[in-house]
Amino acid sequence: MLKIIQITDCHLVPRGERLFTLDPTARLRAAVEDINNSHADAHLCVLTGDLAHDGDPRAYAQLRDVLDGLQVHWHLMPGNHDDRRRLCEAFPEIETDEHGFLQTSLATPAGMFLFLDTMDAGVHSGAYCAERCQWLERALAKAAGQPIYLFMHHPPMPIGMPRLDQYRILDNRQLAQTIDGHRNVHHIFFGHVHRPIAGSWRGVPVSAIAGTNHQTAFDLADGVANIVSLDDPVYGVIFLGTDSAIVHQHAFESSAERITYEPH
Repeated sequence: MLKIIQITDCHLVPRGERLFTLDPTARLRAAVEDINNSHADAHLCVLTGDLAHDGDPRAYAQLRDVLDGLQVHWHLMPGNHDDRRRLCEAFPEIETDEHGFLQTSLATPAGMFLFLDTMDAGVHSGAYCAERCQWLERALAKAAGQPIYLFMHHPPMPIGMPRLDQYRILDNRQLAQTIDGHRNVHHIFFGHVHRPIAGSWRGVPVSAIAGTNHQTAFDLADGVANIVSLDDPVYGVIFLGTDSAIVHQHAFESSAERITYEPH
């Protein structure tokens, strides 16, 4: 099985600043140390957006510094808190499509990975316009016959939490129509919600994990403001097999006590 790592919603801030009383860079650095110690054999680490909290160049410089210590090859994706131009200035190796969206594909032993740019500059909700769908349609056609795994920042559908659903991909019709024509899409991985999510959309399994800094409290009430929860930081360990996709959410700084249990 192919092992990959998912990190999401780092929300880095400039050195010396804190976010919701926490140090996002210290938490990401701890995640990298834990990955190096336990999962250096992973094929890839995908960071699914909201790399910086306000798209600050100083935060991206810190991100570069932290990722320089990661022993696993990594791939960056933008989220609604990011700034495309500043992100590309800090990481000029990031690939873009012909319209300047941060979209690319990667062939792996498990199949084709497609990285989608769902950022809608200036707002927190996501978008996937006709220009982006044209790229996706070509990439899906090129990968015909292979298992396809999609990565994006925003969820493409409601998740049952009104406070978060207002910030999903609001108009998902073109994305849905594009994916519907290709039955070899095996899984969609996203971030943005700061929560562990599992389910399906239009017959395709989907999953999300919590972030490396703060999380979203489980609150199903209507409302505009999100409720931040300072739970344990998390990254995901994903195994892709010929007939399966398994997602583990790992709280790498958990203070929970561990007890050996022998059932017999």
